[in-house]
Amino acid sequence: MTPGETSLTSKEELNAELIALLRRAYENGINVEGGWECRNGVEHPDWDVIITEVSKSEEST
Repeated sequence: MTPGETSLTSKEELNAELIALLRRAYENGINVEGGWECRNGVEHPDWDVIITEVSKSEEST
């Protein structure tokens, strides 16, 4: 971990961190849609992340 990072202990906390990251990127003009390879060295697994924009439901507007 880097200074200022908090450890995640639940799926809810992971979701909140992902939302915050994606919002910051979007607000700074980064197109977040697409596929992202996350290579993590030998001590951690690698991941492939796919981000797709979805339509808002009436409840979320």
